[in-house]
Amino acid sequence: MVDYSLAMSAVPLPSPSRGLALAFGWRRVLFTFLFSFTIGALIGIHWQSGWWSAVERVLALGFVALAVFSLFEQWPRRLPNWIARWILQVVGVAIAMPLTTFTIYVLSTEPGAPPFWEVPLRMEGFAALTGLGVFLSPWIALGALVRQKEALAREQALALDLARSEADRLALDARLNLLQAQVAPHFLFNTLANIQALVEAGSPKAPEVLRSLVAYLRAAVPRLNDPVTTLGQEIELVRAYLELMRMRLPDRLAFELNVADAALGLRCPPMTLLTLVENAVRHGIDPAEEGGTISVDVRVTEGRCWIRVADSGAGLQASDRGLGTGLTALRERLALVFGDAASLRIRSREPRGVVAELEFPAREAGS
Repeated sequence: MVDYSLAMSAVPLPSPSRGLALAFGWRRVLFTFLFSFTIGALIGIHWQSGWWSAVERVLALGFVALAVFSLFEQWPRRLPNWIARWILQVVGVAIAMPLTTFTIYVLSTEPGAPPFWEVPLRMEGFAALTGLGVFLSPWIALGALVRQKEALAREQALALDLARSEADRLALDARLNLLQAQVAPHFLFNTLANIQALVEAGSPKAPEVLRSLVAYLRAAVPRLNDPVTTLGQEIELVRAYLELMRMRLPDRLAFELNVADAALGLRCPPMTLLTLVENAVRHGIDPAEEGGTISVDVRVTEGRCWIRVADSGAGLQASDRGLGTGLTALRERLALVFGDAASLRIRSREPRGVVAELEFPAREAGS
């Protein structure tokens, strides 16, 4: 047997502003009309005072039951602990049926005619309507309450899913901010170490490089905390960085940028392209005595953005320290933004050098 006391305890009390709309919502009114009309039409086939008389009376019982059910759904606002609201609703509907039937028969008695309880046929009709109302109405009320309970459970489950999704999003944002905070000092310390080497060597280019660094930082630092940037902004930073590095390595570093116009507005995590280029300089060009060339190619094909950063430097085998932690952080940032839809591959280049290939969905910034 169903434990209705447990099932109905979670049905919430509607706010006053929703009271009338909830009580006479179109679904409730339509169900009450169709159900009452159907029952009235069936019993009206053998009703002595006519088919329409039976339909009218059952419709009156149905809408009174709806009104009583909705009344005790919202009033009183507070109930004693010893009574559950669903019990008040069911009992109220059950009690309303004989009272409503009695009122109908009293009002339908012609002036001067004997009361209905003194007329056997009318008394039979009264008993039939009363019994039908008392039997059906509580079960219909219980069914409505169970549906409310199920609807509430669905709403709560949806709200929980939304809250969980929001919590997951906040956790990903926090993780992404942490990774970007790790990237920023990684890049800055490397660049400052390069300038320190120029100063210690007494190079006349040190002031010029320092001025270029200051100009670069003015453009780059405000973007470090942005969750997403565009490839066009990334290209600007890469160009400034490579110009900076070429001042430090004038005879050992050359570069070329080939970027499709369609890629400039695409979204990507900050420092994505710069991380690949910085690795090429640090682990490819720097260790090679003769230096090398860095080429950056960006294109968009079939809804995917393809990035290729190649250098003709020392190569994978010649680098004692590997490719560093920057690419590990980059993979994590790509996974947080694109999930499994992004991939990063590193391979050797013939006759020498390294190629980094990155692809991810081509999505416009803000989408």
